[in-house]
Amino acid sequence: MTGSGPDRRGFLGLSAAAAGAALIGGGSRGASAAPVRGGTLTLLLSAEPPSLTALTTTAFNTVYVSAKVTEGLLTYDFDLNPKPQLATSWSISADGLQYTFKLREGVKWHDGKDFTSEDVAYSISTIKEVHPRGRSTFLNLLEIRTPDPHTAILLLSKPAPYLISALAGAETAIVPKHLYDNGTPVDQNPLGNAPVGTGPYIFKEWERGSHILYVRNANYWASPKPYLDQLVVRFITDPEARAIAIENGEVQLAPETPIPYNELDRFKRLPHIGFERRGYLYANDIARIEFNFDRPFFKNIKVRKAFSQVISREVVYNIIDYGFGATIPGPINPNLKKWYVADLPTYPINTASAEKLLDEAGYPRGEDGVRIRLTHDFVPSGDTYSRGAEYVREALAKVGVAVTVRDQDFATYTRRIYTERDFDFAFEGMSNLFDPTVGVQRLYWSKNFKPGVPFSNGAHYVNPKVDALLEASAIEIDPVKRVAQWRQIQELLVADAADINLVSVPEITLYDKRVADHTVCGEGVMGNLADVHFVAA
Repeated sequence: MTGSGPDRRGFLGLSAAAAGAALIGGGSRGASAAPVRGGTLTLLLSAEPPSLTALTTTAFNTVYVSAKVTEGLLTYDFDLNPKPQLATSWSISADGLQYTFKLREGVKWHDGKDFTSEDVAYSISTIKEVHPRGRSTFLNLLEIRTPDPHTAILLLSKPAPYLISALAGAETAIVPKHLYDNGTPVDQNPLGNAPVGTGPYIFKEWERGSHILYVRNANYWASPKPYLDQLVVRFITDPEARAIAIENGEVQLAPETPIPYNELDRFKRLPHIGFERRGYLYANDIARIEFNFDRPFFKNIKVRKAFSQVISREVVYNIIDYGFGATIPGPINPNLKKWYVADLPTYPINTASAEKLLDEAGYPRGEDGVRIRLTHDFVPSGDTYSRGAEYVREALAKVGVAVTVRDQDFATYTRRIYTERDFDFAFEGMSNLFDPTVGVQRLYWSKNFKPGVPFSNGAHYVNPKVDALLEASAIEIDPVKRVAQWRQIQELLVADAADINLVSVPEITLYDKRVADHTVCGEGVMGNLADVHFVAA
């Protein structure tokens, strides 16, 4: 533990009392009331992060804390348009091969050293080598030039039209070169657990199993921000305990739909709790059925079409997700507005037609009424996936497909799907992220079938036409052409019954209405929270 702070025994009551010291009143996500200076805000996470900086990891809970200390060059509005952060302006050459960033002057690292373009060059070069997505995001990066302390120029071998969307602190953290470039392997640098940055909050302590404590950066470049005295991040793994902590005011900000879906309607009726659906443009999660194309059964398109006529999006939406989120016809979340195609054709639920297709595919019912026996794996990430898998089992039984649902821990699940390839079909969640080339291409590009690499093309899906369009869109600098290419990609995937995309996962932040301006950018609570404050009565 580093620094001083509340001891564990006295900690649980601290944040609620400090929040209560801020005047209780209205307010929600907007800036309708003048900020109240001071107070302690408690942010809830469902699990403890493995690291406090996103330099080397994309772990879910790490991205919720990283940008509070280590910011990005840019932030983004609710349409993913870039906005200044550590960069004040930027330009992209007409051929898409040069990105020039003018950096904010007068910015200090938390240890008092000056922030310069050398830090940007070191951070992005490092991310290209060690970050799970950075390797592909910056694949075309040839060189970073630093002609002066406040200019950074990225030179590319090929265009990367998605790159301008990838520069938020939660994705591309800018870290201090003078504290990292010392011969210690990046993933072993102690700053991963005790970060130093330019952000509005200074790391104070991490008490494992309990909380992280940040304090106000009095020298923050965007003075008078931040308004809080302290930011506390608590880890509560039990869903019922999370619901209690939110309801009784122990925590005031809780992202990623932190309570069971069947509790959401009740929480909507609580007068002191607000719901925020914005701020998830760096996630855009969906739920889907993935087939293993290495199984002869699923190589047959008639089988895949039959499954599409049995497994109902509407049932998953209404019964499994309690009417939260939305049904989706293809692989893209509706939040990604310019990429989402609402009028993709879907297969209507029709068990008689599904039975006929399975017969034609060469899988008639046996004497026991069973055509084939399969094992179904679901991602162990909340009860919706386990309940959804049980629904899939029941639905397929109606057409003679006997399904055994297999439960396992997360490590076993990922190893089974992506390394051992020991699965028939899976019920899983995936993130579209901020651009389909980054978040969606990985699932369908044949070159991204990489055993041992999780969250890639686990299906081993191969379609040369899809490959060609994916590769063309990844370097297409005309935004109109690129959107058209992604429509074609989605149409081909649907025609091929490549998978069954079911619903967009409900993404809701619950917050105490004493708190305002927690969601002011496309990254939402993943952002730096410099604007968040309590409101006056």
